[in-house]
Amino acid sequence: MKTADAEMCPLCGSPGPFADVPDMRKRTLRACPACRLVFAAPADLPSAEAERERYVKHRNGPADAGYVSFLRQALEPALPLLDPRMHGLDYGCGHTPTLHLLLKEAGLRCENYDPFFYPDWPAGSFDFLFATEVVEHFHRPAVEWPRMLSLLKPGGLLVVMTAPWEDLDAFRTWGYASDETHVVFYHRQSLEWIFARFGLDELDRANPRVWVLRKR
Repeated sequence: MKTADAEMCPLCGSPGPFADVPDMRKRTLRACPACRLVFAAPADLPSAEAERERYVKHRNGPADAGYVSFLRQALEPALPLLDPRMHGLDYGCGHTPTLHLLLKEAGLRCENYDPFFYPDWPAGSFDFLFATEVVEHFHRPAVEWPRMLSLLKPGGLLVVMTAPWEDLDAFRTWGYASDETHVVFYHRQSLEWIFARFGLDELDRANPRVWVLRKR
């Protein structure tokens, strides 16, 4: 079924019409025919208070071996491209920053930013930036992607970790869509649109949910 309304895709600006996507949380999800982003309707976006309440419940931290192993999926393909002269940022580090400790073990400097827990906007620009399980939370990806990238130097390294979608019918049972703070879901085509639009070159794609990119 197609939904035609005045809304635009929050990534590419397409006016649709958009395909309705089944959602286990009974939200209104729509699929953009142009960039293939799946996004929650504005009425179903969580408030800042609801988001923060959800994030506080996360038990992620350096003492959680499973979480550390999860983060290493993003860290390991990037490490050969980093050196101690570089200065990095964990964008969306959560309430208990962990990635910066793993980078410190490798002799690398990394600061922390999170709009809810470390909200001071970072000063200056960075040689590398990690966004692990962050971009699916963007309410306005057309605004938030360039805002994030403004912190990265030309030639800098961006590491993005998110789960891409492949089958619209799978949203009925897909665990990744069960989190109410996950409000945009990227197809490979959505990410290619972003990379082209914002000047990012793909360097590594060995892990299906990790992208290592170079900013032009």
